[in-house]
Amino acid sequence: MKSSGMTFKRAFRKNVPFLFMNLPIIVMMLLFNFLPMFGLIIAFKDFRYSRGVFGSEWAGIKYFKNIFEMPDIGRVIVNNLLYGTILVITGIVAAVVVGLLLYEISSRKALKIYQTAYNLPNFISFVLVAYIGFTLFSHEYGVINQILSMFGAKEISWYSEPKYWGVILTLFHIWKSVGVNALFYYAALMSVDNSLLEAAALDGASYSQRVRYVLIPSILPVICVFLVLNIGSVMGGGFFDLFFQVPMNSRALYPVTDIIDTYVYRGLTGVGGASVSQPAAVTFFQSVCSCVLVLGSNLFVRKVSPENAPF
Repeated sequence: MKSSGMTFKRAFRKNVPFLFMNLPIIVMMLLFNFLPMFGLIIAFKDFRYSRGVFGSEWAGIKYFKNIFEMPDIGRVIVNNLLYGTILVITGIVAAVVVGLLLYEISSRKALKIYQTAYNLPNFISFVLVAYIGFTLFSHEYGVINQILSMFGAKEISWYSEPKYWGVILTLFHIWKSVGVNALFYYAALMSVDNSLLEAAALDGASYSQRVRYVLIPSILPVICVFLVLNIGSVMGGGFFDLFFQVPMNSRALYPVTDIIDTYVYRGLTGVGGASVSQPAAVTFFQSVCSCVLVLGSNLFVRKVSPENAPF
């Protein structure tokens, strides 16, 4: 016991600088991730500002029942699941492809240029992205309609045609997020042993075969980690700005652009004058669904490929 105590003290003293380096992160996690969890109690109370959290009366699961009684909630949940799955899968595929393309660039100057170009959209706010989209899809002044008219094609009223927006929103999501996500795969590719690629080339493997049998298996653990962690956003938050800002809140597009976050924001928050307890219950419902999806996807990966499971 004495030797183990001395070992702990020695290890603690050795890692004191690292502990202080991580202290701001620990404090931020406590303040913004763990402390707000106390607010979950609001979902089970008939919250009133005048009475506070503890003074408000208990409502039980009343607001959770209201979730499934809301009009159009079935369509909204289906949209959330469908779009979330599509955005997660296409985002990972696009990031892997861009990571492979960056890996093939040998010039460091060209690499920096391409990395900057790919990462720039990530720093553009969704408000500005929405107006970029309006510049492209405006019925009267949009660039795409002007191109269509030049070739004699019929102009399209994009903001009143729901059938196009599944593809449009997916492309905007890829354009905005692919650069940052590709850096993780590029970093993983940089750790691949070049002797494996050289041996595959000597054996007559084509480029597509080297990618399939050498590069992709090498970054498969990173892909699995991103898949498991991002699968939680299928039902959780993370896509509100994309679905609220980019379609410019067009009422005609609600059937295909409404997800749980936008539906709750419009109908249940201060705009509609509803109780805070209802949005809290919806958020709690999303969190539980996200937790189940993350744990379930990790369990699936562990059964299929145990060495690639994140936890």
